[in-house]
Amino acid sequence: MARFELKLPQMGESVAEATLTAWLKEVGDTIEQEEGVLEIATDKVDTEVPSEVSGILVEKLFEVDQVVQVGAVIAVIETAGEMPPLAKSQETVVAENTVTDDVNHSVQKTEEMDAEIAAEVPYIPIASVAVTPGANDKRFYSPLVKNIAKQEGLSLLDLAQITGSGSEGRVTKNDILLFVASRKTVAPGAAVQSAINHEDNAVSRESKTASVESATVFGEPKTASAQPSIPSGVGNVASEVVEMSRMGKLIAQHMVSSVQTSAHVQSFIEVDVTKIVAWRNKVKDVFIQREGEKFTFTPIFMEAVAVALKKYPMMNISLEGDRIIKHKHIHIGMAAALPDGNLIVPVIKHADQLNMTGMAKVVNDLATRARDNKLKPDEIKGGTYTVTNVGSFGSVFGTPIINQPQVGILALGAIRKVPSVIETNEGDFIGIRSKMFLSHSYDHRVVNGALGGMFIKTIAEYLEAWDLNRAV
Repeated sequence: MARFELKLPQMGESVAEATLTAWLKEVGDTIEQEEGVLEIATDKVDTEVPSEVSGILVEKLFEVDQVVQVGAVIAVIETAGEMPPLAKSQETVVAENTVTDDVNHSVQKTEEMDAEIAAEVPYIPIASVAVTPGANDKRFYSPLVKNIAKQEGLSLLDLAQITGSGSEGRVTKNDILLFVASRKTVAPGAAVQSAINHEDNAVSRESKTASVESATVFGEPKTASAQPSIPSGVGNVASEVVEMSRMGKLIAQHMVSSVQTSAHVQSFIEVDVTKIVAWRNKVKDVFIQREGEKFTFTPIFMEAVAVALKKYPMMNISLEGDRIIKHKHIHIGMAAALPDGNLIVPVIKHADQLNMTGMAKVVNDLATRARDNKLKPDEIKGGTYTVTNVGSFGSVFGTPIINQPQVGILALGAIRKVPSVIETNEGDFIGIRSKMFLSHSYDHRVVNGALGGMFIKTIAEYLEAWDLNRAV
């Protein structure tokens, strides 16, 4: 009779903990190998934790909404014989108490960190409506979702409007936070309106600001002397204060850390992609009919980047302190926008070994599952270089921030039809060409201007020399 300890696996780079959002199995349930036992959520991805063995679940060491450290034992599975008696030994009780203390300490520490960050951004609550189960309400909401709903003043009718992205349509933490962010608007209070409307025209802007400060308060009603101020110049226009999500806070910290760590420098190059546009227009319908998927420009650019990384391996490195890590494999991160406005970077593994069809399928799959919040932890780690498409938002070019500990990131600008000088043996003339800018940010501590410039020049030359007769 063997007891297997199911531990929380490594969920990705820089991820040290996760929140347990739901148990998929109960004590006494039979579990098959690779079958999901529980669901967890990190700041990057929501996913299931599968069992590594077949057996019977005999112990659950954490409750829903508790924070679990990577490597911690979260459940015990009996892999042979009968399920042991439910009575627990003294050793088990002591162990559970120790685990509970550790968890409570972790939760308290996390709450203290969140409170410190939240204190910097005032929060304005809306009218509070308690969330209570209705007689005809058959939809399941986790305790975490209910707690958030109660804090945000959401009723069951409000919750029913949220489209869940979890298993079987379950509303996840990200779903409800996105809903709250989209509906949270704050109008000036009646006292503020009265103060402003009766303001004398001769009163200065500073006096108006003082009136607003004395009549407005963030949170519960307080005396005028205890009320924080509103920035001057807001007048009687409604303002909105939105607290950053946990994922947003981490992204902000990651970006600031990158700028403080790397010596960012940029190189730009304009690329004539007229051949690329013509070729893609020619093959995209054939690709859809054959593969049942769209064929975008992204796999073309990813292939070009993979070719350049193979030619210049010193761009395919990471810098850790004073050590340069030269990567043998080419794993390209592909920045993708999430519905809540945050970014996630799924990784195209072994990008240099994929043909165009394979590259297109991987790109489509990762992009779709990123939008649906269904990426696995392993699919967002291990990148050796990153590409971001600022052109999808209409930007001509951008200056992206390096994704640490990598040393380079490429921004793809919008493709535009522009008048251009065309050189021929018969002379120069003006013609309409499809062009775009490539923006290359790289770490000047280890990448000099020559290497950074030659790298994007190689990508440009590869794209401009595209074979119009190439099969896909």
